[in-house]
Amino acid sequence: MRHINSRQLVALGLSTAMLAFSSVSLAYGKGDVYTRLGIAKVAPTSDNGELLGGADVHVDSESGPAFTLGYRFHDHVGIELLAALPFEHDLQVDGVTNGSTKHLPPTLTVQYYPFGGSDARVQPYLGAGINYTHFSDEKTDIGASLSLEDSWGMAGQVGVDLLIDEHWALNAAAWYIDIDSDATINGASAGSVEIDPVVVMGGVSYRF
Repeated sequence: MRHINSRQLVALGLSTAMLAFSSVSLAYGKGDVYTRLGIAKVAPTSDNGELLGGADVHVDSESGPAFTLGYRFHDHVGIELLAALPFEHDLQVDGVTNGSTKHLPPTLTVQYYPFGGSDARVQPYLGAGINYTHFSDEKTDIGASLSLEDSWGMAGQVGVDLLIDEHWALNAAAWYIDIDSDATINGASAGSVEIDPVVVMGGVSYRF
């Protein structure tokens, strides 16, 4: 009778596991409902507008938890909503004041998945859509009343899922969002603040 040694047992076990792993149907496509969870960094562009007739505005980057909810109504096409807790940004108006503001930037995109409907474990996607940004809790260190109007703008997106199994994936995504707001100081028009951030998010994805 032939005896199987420990090395053969390990090799047999690995082969069986790899076969089982490779045979799982990922069914990545139409009908998927999913959420993506992670940490997002909102990095404004370097030119953030002018206030009070020419004073440059600078808006700092900020990071925080974010998530998305999405639905695939076609193997290659889906829709996704980006949401988060409010981000708080420090801002400076050159030679005038320092301050801060909070904003909440829900963003809705329609996405295209070139490898949708396949079992490919690397699933990139592109998206385009619209953003609405609500500003709140504007503050200055000189006691002036700063108010930023809510903003509507376009958004673009790139991302990729690295599938682990039929439910879980690693995710990385980036958005460019057009966020421009008219500003008033003490009730008078003062110029505009242009945040126009790149939002980069890394985390995990779960398909229900």
